[in-house]
Amino acid sequence: MLNALIKTMRPRQWVTKNVFIFAAIVFDKQLLIVDSFLRTLAGFLLFCLISSSVYIFNDLADIEADRQHPEKKNRPIPSGKLPVQVAWIACLILVAVTLGTGYWLTSRFAYVIGLYFLINVAYSKWLKHIPIVDVLIISTGFVLRVGAGVTLIHVERFSPWLYVVMTLLSLFLGFGKRRAELALLMHGAGSHRKVLDGYTLPLLDQYIMIVSGTTIVAYSLYTFSAPNVPENHSMMLTIPFVVYMIFRYLYLIEVKHAGGAPEEVLLSDRPFQIAMVLWGLVVLAVFYLS
Repeated sequence: MLNALIKTMRPRQWVTKNVFIFAAIVFDKQLLIVDSFLRTLAGFLLFCLISSSVYIFNDLADIEADRQHPEKKNRPIPSGKLPVQVAWIACLILVAVTLGTGYWLTSRFAYVIGLYFLINVAYSKWLKHIPIVDVLIISTGFVLRVGAGVTLIHVERFSPWLYVVMTLLSLFLGFGKRRAELALLMHGAGSHRKVLDGYTLPLLDQYIMIVSGTTIVAYSLYTFSAPNVPENHSMMLTIPFVVYMIFRYLYLIEVKHAGGAPEEVLLSDRPFQIAMVLWGLVVLAVFYLS
């Protein structure tokens, strides 16, 4: 039962989704400040736990639909490996612990993770059935992660451009996820996820084309116009890596039929991983060595 609970908490997704909380400390040049790093690390761990409570709640809300899904039916809750009552208790404990500890860090951080949880409860119960809104809510979750990082430190040079880039990037991933799900389930998609009846592959391709292009433009503008980037425009060296990662993800969606779980792409696709590591190294070099 413990193994089933841990699996439901999705620890594999902790780093790939919650790492964005470090955006503020990295881009505000405070990564080497011990106090700021420890506070952000604590916030990261708490966001992992509140994310896990959302995963548990979502599985509880989707239990019947997941039992009809070719892959999700094997998850601990729909398969019966994790009793529903135990899952509810674990969810409530996680929420109580994260909100209490988060308030101890800073009240603003507690408000952000509380808002994140409430939005995702509304998503699990109602909003995930509304086309476009469902992806916008997913995008909001990533933006809140960035905002949570801002509440943990005294920000001096963090650029609002990163909120724009994060919004567009998460929309890109969200629509890519919906496309992969629709392509996998095809004609029976609506019986597995109701919102998929509101999408078509051509429509999703148009959405993806729009947000992928605007993501590249917004990130490019950030690299030379944001107030916190080096004046020598060296941040522009990171643009090719971002372009490659977006194109690579599109390739995986269209050709390899991946993308149903973006975090799995990050954990399994080696070219994508290499590009992401190189981007990170160049960012650190630009901000901390130039």
